[in-house]
Formats: sequence, structure tokens, C-alpha cells
Amino acid sequence: MLNADEIQVLLTDLESDRVERTTSTSNTDKFAEAICAFANDYPNHRQPGYLLIGVRDDGALDGLQVTDLLLRNLAGIRADGNVLPPPAMSVAKFSLPGGDVAVVEVMPSSVPPVRYKGKVHIRVGPRKAVANEQEERVLSERRSALVSTFDIHPVREAVADDLSQRLFDDYRASTVNPDVIAANHRSTEEKYASLRCFDLIARCPTVAGILLFGKNPRYFLPGAYVQFIRFPGTAMTERPIDQKEIDGDLRTVVEALRGRIDAHNAVALGEGAGFRDRPRSAYPEWALRELLLNAVMHRDYASTSPIRFYWFSDRIEVQNPGGLYGTVTRDTLTRRNAYRNPVLAEALKAMDYVNKFGYGLQRAEQLMQDGGHPPLEFEIDDRVFAVTVRGHLP
Repeated sequence: MLNADEIQVLLTDLESDRVERTTSTSNTDKFAEAICAFANDYPNHRQPGYLLIGVRDDGALDGLQVTDLLLRNLAGIRADGNVLPPPAMSVAKFSLPGGDVAVVEVMPSSVPPVRYKGKVHIRVGPRKAVANEQEERVLSERRSALVSTFDIHPVREAVADDLSQRLFDDYRASTVNPDVIAANHRSTEEKYASLRCFDLIARCPTVAGILLFGKNPRYFLPGAYVQFIRFPGTAMTERPIDQKEIDGDLRTVVEALRGRIDAHNAVALGEGAGFRDRPRSAYPEWALRELLLNAVMHRDYASTSPIRFYWFSDRIEVQNPGGLYGTVTRDTLTRRNAYRNPVLAEALKAMDYVNKFGYGLQRAEQLMQDGGHPPLEFEIDDRVFAVTVRGHLP
């Protein structure tokens, strides 16, 4: 983040296309569009952009008093799921002669194009604009040179026909603004590429494309499945009473495993209000779903090992390949988030499986606590992330 002297320089540099000034404190759409545009970095500065709140167009301060609520609202744009993939940004307050300034620093995305409510916003000189098809293509092609996460790597053995057009169209309708779709003249490959599912330079689907819309994802990514096993007792040496290798596109995998969770999550009657019986399940259903989605979202898909969902009589063990990623440590596990697979994270949000980014483990822990369950137990090393959930009922 900048210091006070650098802020003063930005206030007077009225020609920069890396700065947007506003006196509004409540126009969330304007803030998010600016953040989206800076994240796309269409001029290719490879430097951060800055949204300055409390500053007039001529660079003069507006006498604003920046509140904690304003700072929280600005920071919330990162996680509310409307700017996708989530931008890398920070928020700070500066007190200067003439008033306060709230500063949002936005880093260029390594996985453009970034969308706000389905539209790609860019900077064209000192103003914002919605990207046209050619400008989106530029961002899509630039992404190939910026590849940093495995889910946007090209799968060179695959071709466009290995993706399901039906699955893609359903997903696109929930991700891209309808006006953009109506005005679309892209080829099929360009449509796939606009959502990071196809590499226009390598002319093949990406890992995310295969996982989200592939007709047979496991053919190209051998570890892309969930091994579900239900044991009658507490040891793996016992003969399973249910087992299944669950594979297919991402939505199919999540829904199939959710069905098995519902089938095996035993329910008993406990005491409720007014002398009425209250159904009580062995495990909080939504806690299990959060842990499942966390595994699907954050696992290492380069590994040939599956996600393991092992259900015992006294516990559930969820294990996925890939240890902690990025800036997340064991101590900050439930307070900080970094995305090994940002395109998959975006997809889970678009499919309404994720409500807000970075809160899955927190929510699971809270649900366990609210239900009177023991806390989650984590086992983490460089290759594996495992969590054990202990329930109430056999």
C-alpha cells in the first residue's frame, strides 16, 4: 500500500489511467466496476490501480471522514462474489490536510478477464468502459502468458469437442450478463475462452474447462474423482457397506456426493421446545457440504490421488491432495484464503454452491459448535489436507 506522500502525488496526477477518484461513499456499483477494471489491467501496466474515495475530479479533497463501516464495505467487495475471479486488493485510510481518503489498491489479475455482475470492465485512458469482444479476446490471450494456477493450464490432449456445449451454456447463462450474450458473435472456442475454459493459443481446453464441462474429465485428469467409502465400524479393515468412485463434471460430482451424505447422515429425535421431539442428525449437513466444497475447490488436480471421503461409525475423514496454498498457514487457516484453483472457485460461486469467498471452514466450525459437536480436527502437511469430523450418533 502507498504512503501519505505517494497519495499526494496521485491526487495531483490527473492524467493517470491507474487512478479513479470519487466523492461518493455509497455507490458500490461504481466502486466494484473500478476494481474490476483495475484487475483486468487492459493497458497492461502490470502495476496496481487505485480507487481514491473522498477526492474530487480535480484532485481536491472533499472533507470526508472515513468510517470503519466504509472500509468494511470496500473490503467486502473482494469476497461478495460479484467480482469474479476474486480480486487481489487492500483497503486503507489516510488522514490528510483537508480530509480523509479511503484508498483501494487493486493488483492486476493473473487470470483475466475479470467480470463484475457478468460484464468485463476495463480502463480506456482516464475512463471506464465495458470491454467489447476484441478487447475480451486480448485479455483471454494475455492470460495464457500469465498462467500461474493449474486450473488454467491447457490440456493439450483434449479438443473443444471434449467439452459439453449444454453444460457450458447453462453455466454461461448464470455467469455472463444477458446483454453481453445477446450481442455475442464469438466462435465456440472464443466463448469457452472468455470463461477461462479454453486456451486460444494452445487451441485446447484448460484444466478448468475439462473439470467443469468435460464429457469424461477423469480420462485427462486421472485423480479427478471422489472415493466415497462407508465403513460399519471405526476401522478401515472392516468390509465397507457402501463405496463408490464418484466422477464426472464438477456439478455431477458435488450432487452425487451430496446424495450419499443425505443417505448416510443418521437422524434421531431429541428434545425440542414445547415438549416436542426435534430431529437431530449425526452431523450438521451444511458443515459436511462446506468441507466437501472446500476439498473440491482447493485440491491439487495435478495429483493422481482422489479426494477421499471416508465415513466411519464415529467420525468422517475428508482428505484431499495438496497442502496449504499461497499465504495460508496452519495458524491463519480459517482467517485467510488463497485460491489454488481460482476459476473453479468462481464456478462454485456462479453455481450457487458458495455464497461468499473465504468463509467455508469458518462456517463449518461454527455449525459444529452450534450443534454441540467436537471441534474439527485438522491434519496438514505439504501433500495432504485432511479434516476429521466427529458426530453425535452411531
